[in-house]
Amino acid sequence: MQKPLAYRMRPTKIEEIVGQADLVGPGKIINRMVKAHLLSSMILYGPPGTGKTSIASAIAGSSQYAFRSLNAATDTKKDLQIVAEEAKMSGTVVLLLDEIHRLDKTKQDFLLPLLESGQIILIGATTENPYINISPAIRSRTQIFPVHPLASADINTAIDRALQDRERGLGKEPVDLADDARNFLSHRTNGDLRSALNALELAVRSTPKTDGQIRVTLSDVEACLQQQALTQDKDGDAHYNVLSALQKSVRGSDPNAALHYAARLIEAGDLTSLIRRLLVIAYEDVGLANPPAAARAVTALQAAERVGLPEAQIPVANVLIELALSPKSNSAMDAMQGALADVRSGNYGAIPPYLRDAHFKGATELGHTGYQYPHNFQNGWVNQQYLPDQLKDAQYYQPKETGKMERAYAKQYQKLWQAQHHPTSHNQDQEDQHHD
Repeated sequence: MQKPLAYRMRPTKIEEIVGQADLVGPGKIINRMVKAHLLSSMILYGPPGTGKTSIASAIAGSSQYAFRSLNAATDTKKDLQIVAEEAKMSGTVVLLLDEIHRLDKTKQDFLLPLLESGQIILIGATTENPYINISPAIRSRTQIFPVHPLASADINTAIDRALQDRERGLGKEPVDLADDARNFLSHRTNGDLRSALNALELAVRSTPKTDGQIRVTLSDVEACLQQQALTQDKDGDAHYNVLSALQKSVRGSDPNAALHYAARLIEAGDLTSLIRRLLVIAYEDVGLANPPAAARAVTALQAAERVGLPEAQIPVANVLIELALSPKSNSAMDAMQGALADVRSGNYGAIPPYLRDAHFKGATELGHTGYQYPHNFQNGWVNQQYLPDQLKDAQYYQPKETGKMERAYAKQYQKLWQAQHHPTSHNQDQEDQHHD
């Protein structure tokens, strides 16, 4: 039985990997490991079809090591023992362990000494956050690398290779792939190369020849992916244009336009991109003007993710309308950008001694003293400098007054700023209010 196209087209060396240039491109960390023959165990995490297995097989091929693949959930400790025996004989084995977040303690304990000795180079693959779902013992012995959905250009590169490769791909077939069909494969698979290649192969194998050609149309690809294509530009930017138009419509307080662009994404089955963008909008564009709306958005979008399409459209609609009609403020985002600009430019200075950690023996000798505990003072506040000296007058937060909540925050912020930087004036104001 012939393997699927995506399986057959897996790269055999690191130069054949498409996408993930930040990891495998020239001069990048995994590329450096391979070139220097200094491989270390790693965890690759990201969505399905983004190249985790491809990276593992390419590392093994480029390094001339034996490559084995197991599943942490379904394969047994005995299967690991077989790999370990092979590693003892051959020197080193690259082991791809899929669903590594489901590795139980017995298998983990067996693996740990093999990782320490270097007999097994472990490449764990997972769709789960490894910082939450993988044991510290494994994490401490691996490097963690995120992999991302492939860009449309990367998927197009892989499609071209598959159509041209006469040994592993479809190069022996007289395929004429329509531009709109190619565009659909590269944009409506949400960066999942496996889905794109396997849908392409199904379309090619199931389309009869006409005048000696296999002409694959948009409708053929739609049928194989069981999704409906939306009208899109020839350059393929429509997906990103829809996301941009969605955010700008919410920011512009137009719920009807926001619903329209969200409907395009829902119809394309792209719930993941829609949820991610709405979460960004909630905190970037609504922000402090209506914090409860952002909190409700998180809850509703978690529900949407859990129930999936088509029912997910209901909580999504609630979020869209509330965010569009909420007052808007990007002051929190601007404040963080200002703080980051100072840090990135090296403008940060020394932390005041009394703010440094004092929970260890010898802290007093190091001068980590003088901190005033605000809870010991009336109203829970004491005039105390928190920023480094060279930034003591920095004001990253510039309040806006577009919502009731931020107006209240602005009033408190201005009051505290005045008290900290102009205490004499602040005290005089209090005395005047008392005499009044």
